[in-house]
Amino acid sequence: MTNPPQFPPLFEGLALSGMADPFAKAQTQAIMGCDAGLVVYNLAADQLRAAIVFAPEVALREAMPVLIACGIGFQNALGALAPPEVAVHLGWTGGIFVNGAACGQLRIAASDTDEAAVPDWIVVGLNIPLIPPDPEAPGSAPGQTCLYEEGCVDVAPEDLLSAWVRHTLVWVNRMEEDGMKPLSEEWRGLGRDMGEDVSWTIQGTEETGLFVGVDEVFGALLRTENETRLLSLSRLLDKGE
Repeated sequence: MTNPPQFPPLFEGLALSGMADPFAKAQTQAIMGCDAGLVVYNLAADQLRAAIVFAPEVALREAMPVLIACGIGFQNALGALAPPEVAVHLGWTGGIFVNGAACGQLRIAASDTDEAAVPDWIVVGLNIPLIPPDPEAPGSAPGQTCLYEEGCVDVAPEDLLSAWVRHTLVWVNRMEEDGMKPLSEEWRGLGRDMGEDVSWTIQGTEETGLFVGVDEVFGALLRTENETRLLSLSRLLDKGE
């Protein structure tokens, strides 16, 4: 890394190294009472890992779409830095897909799992592979890819991290000022598997059905022969070990 990432005002970076996990560290810092806007990151040769601490002022149900804002923020960030032929789509469960193949994951944790309670903090984590798990055998993992295999060798990880935070801030502000409509309109063009049969494993439970859409706070609607079920976005909350 030649230069440290640059963040918007009121955002502060905390760099980690080695095997340290930014998602876990950000939760620890949030529990200790850090300010919102802390960006914990670990930029290694093979992957970009980062997490942002948020301090919502609404109940968890209305705050959970910050995960969607972070996903759109990443798509906008990579779209601004990568070659124009690079396509990014977002899975409802947090998966990131580049040119149709899995390429990283968003995760989310909160201080409370009660949807009616206002959480003290929410942490959204990002993990993006930069090089193949086995550089000697690129393409050896079907259905999975990395940024460098998709023409993004010239995208510096620190620049991508900076852009992710900036674009995410834009969407979080829009969500707070204009409600969910702009977020929903943007996500519908980026969401993966809409109108398709899906099989998701969420916190150890398999959920299957026809993914027919989302509700006003991005709960997933899965249709089977007998019913249409609503999966709350809070189902994706990381429960830890």
